[in-house]
Amino acid sequence: MSCGSDHCVTCGDDGEPMTVVAIDDERGLALCTGDDGKRITVETALVDPVAVGEVLLVHAGTAIAFGAPV
Repeated sequence: MSCGSDHCVTCGDDGEPMTVVAIDDERGLALCTGDDGKRITVETALVDPVAVGEVLLVHAGTAIAFGAPV
């Protein structure tokens, strides 16, 4: 099976540090931004509660751990 690129977010064992910029507690989501300025919505159930300004380690759209400040 090929993912069509040099990197596959599903089968890669990696995460990206992202900073929380907004929170939707009711839906368990956070809007996060990466070092490149890209913003994505991240599922936060594994690390709740989160706060604006915190850095999360994000893998495949899910926060998997708290990260160190960027």
